[in-house]
Amino acid sequence: MQYFDSQTIKDLEFDAVREMLVDYAQQPTAQLRLSELAPIHDFRKIKVELLKVEEFTRIKREGIFFPALDFHELNEEISLLVIKDSVLMEESFFRLHRANTLVNDILRAFEGMEEAVPTLYRIFDGMEVEETISKLITKVFDAKWKVRDDASPELARIRSEISILRKTIARNFAKAMKDYQGKGFLGDTGESFLNDRRVLAVYSTHKRKVSGLVISSSKTGSLTYIEPEINIQSNFELESLLDDERAEIRRILAQLTNDMRHLLPLIRAYQETLTELDFVQAKSKLALELDANLPEITENPEIMLKKAFHPLLLIRNKKLGRPTFPQQISMDKFSRMLVITGPNAGGKSITMKTIGLLQIMLQSGLLVSAAPGSKMSFFNAVLTDIGDNQSIENQLSTYSYRLKRMKLFLDVAKRRSLVLLDEFGTGSDPDLGGALAEVFFEELYNRKCFGVITTHYGNIKLKAAQLQNAVNGCMLFNTTTLEPTYQLSIGQPGSSFTFEVAEINGIPKEMIEEAKGKLSDQKVLMDKLLASLQEEKTRFEVLSNSARMAGEEASNTILDFEKKKDKFEDRLQKQQESIERNNKYLNHGRKLDQFIQQFTLNAKNKELLEDVKKYLAMERTKIEEERKQKSIKKKIEKESTEHATKERKLSSIKVGSLVRLEKTRQTGTVIEIEKDQAVVAIGVFRTKVKVDKLEFIR
Repeated sequence: MQYFDSQTIKDLEFDAVREMLVDYAQQPTAQLRLSELAPIHDFRKIKVELLKVEEFTRIKREGIFFPALDFHELNEEISLLVIKDSVLMEESFFRLHRANTLVNDILRAFEGMEEAVPTLYRIFDGMEVEETISKLITKVFDAKWKVRDDASPELARIRSEISILRKTIARNFAKAMKDYQGKGFLGDTGESFLNDRRVLAVYSTHKRKVSGLVISSSKTGSLTYIEPEINIQSNFELESLLDDERAEIRRILAQLTNDMRHLLPLIRAYQETLTELDFVQAKSKLALELDANLPEITENPEIMLKKAFHPLLLIRNKKLGRPTFPQQISMDKFSRMLVITGPNAGGKSITMKTIGLLQIMLQSGLLVSAAPGSKMSFFNAVLTDIGDNQSIENQLSTYSYRLKRMKLFLDVAKRRSLVLLDEFGTGSDPDLGGALAEVFFEELYNRKCFGVITTHYGNIKLKAAQLQNAVNGCMLFNTTTLEPTYQLSIGQPGSSFTFEVAEINGIPKEMIEEAKGKLSDQKVLMDKLLASLQEEKTRFEVLSNSARMAGEEASNTILDFEKKKDKFEDRLQKQQESIERNNKYLNHGRKLDQFIQQFTLNAKNKELLEDVKKYLAMERTKIEEERKQKSIKKKIEKESTEHATKERKLSSIKVGSLVRLEKTRQTGTVIEIEKDQAVVAIGVFRTKVKVDKLEFIR
């Protein structure tokens, strides 16, 4: 039986996740699908949905170009196109053109990426770049989405006549306005527009002196609006031409609609493709918000979560600037029933809800907020009993409600079932309720279910310790500060820290001691023992963390030492070079001083000058030789480095590798390699680049 009921969705707050997804979607179809998102029963289909989201998210994380999904749905257009003789309006053609252009852009961007994102690529299965729709539409509409003058010869003729007539009307109006303005008949504005006609604003006292048709008057009655007589007939002709224009435009749009009707299968494919991408992109946006990943999916039931966060808590705390504590959770066939104990407000319920919500998200085709390397599997049923669900309407107490949920669990739970029970056994007499809870726990265990149970009952903790494939866990508690650490530790039960929590909340110590006196010595001793064990475990965790931090600090110190060592060696090398350079200058100075001493005024210095020239020539030769040696050494080092880089890149870059061009920093996929040349697909473009000019990404 496959079972995910509405109560489970409500208990785990999956409806809040759906609301976020709806906000991320752009159009109604995807929004509706996301508002109704639920776990999928078909395991193969789940894997496909997960891979689509994982591949889309990878594209976004790696900065690979993907066109913005800016489109309008085509449901209205599709509905009209199936009706004979229907005519699409201008905005419909804009939507069709946009859809055609966008799909073509996406297809071009995905060229050569079939191996990199195979599941996402299959959304476009059988589709090719097709420009028929856009070409037909752009023959009719201009860049401002108005019907072009040359959309038909008849429209061109009509608009030409309209243009000529409007110029005539404007010329006649200007002449009449100038004439009457000179006579002082017109108001300050001189003119106005009424019923799409240009009229004179005439003082009402002079209205009988102006020839024309009275159209209206101002609110105060001081102005009368008159259409000049010379334009009356022309305006009627203009209206007739405008009617002809509208009729011709409708005829053109009707013809264009018929052209679109022949392309209805392609338009339906665009609608399906774009709404599917909208659906996948919304899931991907949530994954990016949560830094979510796709865990390894195992065939046998298993839950192994690394650094798992409760999604809603993580988002809420991000907004408030608070830290969120991740959990490490491991469950398999040898530890399939996990009993979590510990103090109230210590994180038991959140830990359990994290497991349940991530499982529901996974089986709804969503990535989960856990670190890479996590493992999960699929369950046929996820069942919850969380919180106080008493019903006044149905006269159900909390305990009655829980008994009904237990009955449902017994009807549904099998091997591939995950049950989540919060505060197991509460709502009745502790001894009687605890006994029934223990029997129920054993029954679920015998059915080989996976389960997470939070409880304060000692008999449930003891039973978990006795059963081979059950395990205790506790939420760690700092007994010094009396504060929870929100960390789950698997392997032993924990104390509820009832008295410690009471003390920190201000309950008088004498009352706490009196309460202890009412318990059996064994009970108090047992709780002390658990508290002591947990304190030791907490201390061990602190020491372990300290050791880890010390190790990291030591590693950082070594790295710092190495950096300083390199820095000092570099400085020493520079000082040595400086000393050698200064010695050379000193030797030059001494030699020059010798030449000066040998030089005599008013005497022949021919031999001395020859010695100077010879010395200069020798020093010049030394400098040239030194430069030559440095150049050769530098060239050898460069060639050696380039060769090593080239060899390394040739060994790592293969067909299908995701790479980045060193020069332009663009990202693309290698689709062909020949010797030291690679053909890289970057969106719609393909370019040939030397392998050693590429950076390997993955």
